[in-house]
Amino acid sequence: MLRHTYYDQNETKMPENKLIDLQEYYEVEYWSKRFGVTPELLKRAVKESDSDIADEVEKYIKTKFAL
Repeated sequence: MLRHTYYDQNETKMPENKLIDLQEYYEVEYWSKRFGVTPELLKRAVKESDSDIADEVEKYIKTKFAL
């Protein structure tokens, strides 16, 4: 179930925890911007890395996609 939460595009607050919740659009937007990747690439990285922990996904993106 998706929660509908107000999201201000100018505000880039860190999500409450260090897990990437792909069901929350604002988290996908935040982490995509933070890692410098598209939302599609972020989703792919979470799936391929088999982790939703932000630090692990970031490492995976840097090594796999050489950003």
